[in-house]
Amino acid sequence: MRSIKFIDLFAGLGGIRLGFEKSFKKAGFKPECVMTSEIKPHAIKTLDYNFEHKLMVGDIFQVHTDDIPDFDFLLGGFPCQPFSAGGKRQGFVDTRGTLFFEIERILKAKKPYGFILENVEGLVKHDLQDKNDEIGRTLQTILNVLENELKYKVTWKVLDSVDFGLAQSRKRIFIVGTKDKKVKLENFEHSYKVFKDVMEKGLPTLNTDFVKKLLSNYKLEDLYGKSIKDKRGGANNIHSWDIEIKGPVSKEQKIILNKLFKERRKKKWALEIGIDWMDGMTLTLDQIKTFHNSKTLKKDLDDLVKKGYLKFEHPKALIKEITPDGIKTYRKQDENLPKGYNIVTGKLSFEINKIICPNDIAPTLVATDMSRLAVPDGKGLRRFTIREGLTLFGYPKNYEIPTTEAKAFDLLGNTVAVPVVEAIAEKVASVCSKSDYIIPKSTPVCSL
Repeated sequence: MRSIKFIDLFAGLGGIRLGFEKSFKKAGFKPECVMTSEIKPHAIKTLDYNFEHKLMVGDIFQVHTDDIPDFDFLLGGFPCQPFSAGGKRQGFVDTRGTLFFEIERILKAKKPYGFILENVEGLVKHDLQDKNDEIGRTLQTILNVLENELKYKVTWKVLDSVDFGLAQSRKRIFIVGTKDKKVKLENFEHSYKVFKDVMEKGLPTLNTDFVKKLLSNYKLEDLYGKSIKDKRGGANNIHSWDIEIKGPVSKEQKIILNKLFKERRKKKWALEIGIDWMDGMTLTLDQIKTFHNSKTLKKDLDDLVKKGYLKFEHPKALIKEITPDGIKTYRKQDENLPKGYNIVTGKLSFEINKIICPNDIAPTLVATDMSRLAVPDGKGLRRFTIREGLTLFGYPKNYEIPTTEAKAFDLLGNTVAVPVVEAIAEKVASVCSKSDYIIPKSTPVCSL
């Protein structure tokens, strides 16, 4: 059985490793991780719990290439960073100082057979020179380095986890390369599930005042798929004033709030106020009167401020400051401009901001949101669990995250969909089985 050695960079939960190992074992290879790199302490603790390591290192910036064992494949879900436009690569920006540069230097020094890289979908259009361009300068730079400088045969594609049997839509770009043949990232077998196919059942439900208000205003089935936030709307959104979380709201006040949260986003107000437009601006009493006028308007607005549905403040100006790290931008109230009314709370202000619909896929899991996801269970609502998170990414049942819920959600929010990696690695393994780089003609490959 031919051994395939690999290194796992920016390892996180080790999801790329899991998918890679499973497919290469299936193809008759013996995958062997010779180095793992990760910097988050709770990720390292989780990796140590679930894997055996020959070599675990921290910050890859601090690892000299001479200290890296020889290997056949580099795996890495590297963070996306902007590249400097001051490079020397004739029409391409420079990767120095970024985490991709660490991949570049390792590939250049160690010359492995191939790699599997993963990143967010936004990498495709990052740093567009022209809005009609298919890809941005960042991805152009990466492909130029891999293809033209390091001489790999490279393929890339955005794939969605929902097509690979996971009840979550998560689009990610995968960049794959080998020394002698392009890997075709197409013709995958697709399968589909919804959340009820993977959700846990019969767990303790919540009995908080917030949940009681939700269930007293809506049937449980009517809450499926609903979001709870004040700064947005739509048929699938519930506002805090709909369930009167902060106190009673009259019918007239609800009309005012529903108009204000839409009107405050219009760009015409930025011109009138004299500030740079932002997605949600403070409007004065006179400005509000242009789209809603009533005898009790000021009284209603001030009552909503007192209860906490609105805030009364100066408009926020956009401030730009030059710092040693570059230009810093932020918003600050401009006290020279008259005060007005604005919506207070965003989606992270409520203990629940999304209720998963069992009959649909889950929302794309984000670290900051997972603790505020609710799941219908029996006759009530409960919190989304770590196990459900692991399942929605395709991790095996024996995989554990031995840390706090907050740290577990942080790791899950940045991990990969294991079955997607597995499907890609299966195609990579097929190429390896026919490559003279990996399998010399005189060396037979034993099947499992």
